[in-house]
Amino acid sequence: MRAEPQAASYRPDTPIDALAPWLGDPVAAADFPDTRLRFRNDRHAAAVGLADMDDAEWCRHFGRYEPLDGNLPQPLALRYHGHQFRVYNPEIGDGRGFLFAQMRGGDGRLLDLGTKGSGQTPWSRDGDGRLTLKGAVREILATEMLEALGVYTSKTFSVVETGEELWRSDEPSPTRSAALTRLNHGHIRIGTFQRLLALEERDHMAQLVDYCLAQFPGPPPPADAPGRDEPAVRLMHHVVERMADLAASWMVAGFVHGVLNTDNMNVSGESFDYGPWRFLPRWDPGFTAAYFDHSGLYAFGRQPEALHWNCGQFAVALRMLADSAPLIAAMERFGALYMEAIGRRWCWRLGVTPRGTEADTALVSACEAALQAGRENPDAFFLRHRGGRDASGTLADALSGYEPTDTSHPYWSDDAPQSMLVDEVEAIWSAIDERDDWQPLHGKVAALRRMGEAHGEPPAPAGHE
Repeated sequence: MRAEPQAASYRPDTPIDALAPWLGDPVAAADFPDTRLRFRNDRHAAAVGLADMDDAEWCRHFGRYEPLDGNLPQPLALRYHGHQFRVYNPEIGDGRGFLFAQMRGGDGRLLDLGTKGSGQTPWSRDGDGRLTLKGAVREILATEMLEALGVYTSKTFSVVETGEELWRSDEPSPTRSAALTRLNHGHIRIGTFQRLLALEERDHMAQLVDYCLAQFPGPPPPADAPGRDEPAVRLMHHVVERMADLAASWMVAGFVHGVLNTDNMNVSGESFDYGPWRFLPRWDPGFTAAYFDHSGLYAFGRQPEALHWNCGQFAVALRMLADSAPLIAAMERFGALYMEAIGRRWCWRLGVTPRGTEADTALVSACEAALQAGRENPDAFFLRHRGGRDASGTLADALSGYEPTDTSHPYWSDDAPQSMLVDEVEAIWSAIDERDDWQPLHGKVAALRRMGEAHGEPPAPAGHE
């Protein structure tokens, strides 16, 4: 059974202050005409000591963005560059969001509250700095589904409708607007390091490396890793480990992020920044989420390649602080780490005990072959075969010797799985758009959390047990 997030008292802590003069720009939130609370994540609010707020106070902090006690006195729009569809862009940064607050969770780890749709910043360019309410609803659904499937993801903390009408070229307009607050362990991106390289800010990069090692700690590199005691090399190993596990977690979830640019890659290893995402209707490596991804660069089956490529850009940036050889050695671990992670995570979702990378890889291959042959929805496949049940032929052979894990939760006896296909997403949004009916959304969130309980705690990445 999955444990609830650990409850904690509110403990503000803002280590970002030491980096703020060169990492971001102080900004103010937009003055919205209205603030109507539409979603509050009390499960995770309890983990940072904020669940006791009444709705009016909640809207002041997460609709008007009044500073939290003892926290950042003014929001910070972070600066970064990035490769966007592998074209370098130095003209980006937090254009419709900012870092709002930092605090410690019940386990002592740093947690950030960041925003989306909170108004214009120096990095907005021609954008209005706003978020559609539909975009906010989609982010709730993405993060709740991914959390239930064991992905290390940002959490949608709050959605407040803001009373403005927005015009967008890719959806019916005018449309409703919202300010979204997300909970992350960090908001430092690969693109943050790329900016410091481009500006030749070596001292700042060294400070940022130290910040990331302190706030996003990980296991030491392998004993035989060259340069393993150098801070930049240690961080490189951490990011490669995290990206390999993140790629595996998306693949096992049947999730397509859609926009895997380096400015969307968080060095803490969290999945975040949800735009044109999709879940697979059936197992198809060529499936894309973004209508503008004409070449299929970020197609479902190419996501591990994309994250590996992004790790390479991180290594290029860290060359300012370390020699190439130890950074390349860290990069070369990605493939083996990914294969280990996908086997471990596949077994977790299938409900069997892992047997080791070689056997688990063979099991994954047999499952993929069955998925493609049957053109089956991945969610239905994993429910039908939970604990190794209902397998035949090659799949039954591959499952021979695997022990089932707990299947006692009532979810595993449901007639159909929880899924998150585009038709259901559109139906949930239509209920809100046409009738202001929020019950389908709240019902879906409850159903996804039940599924998460059935799955139990996701497996820890290698070296983090």
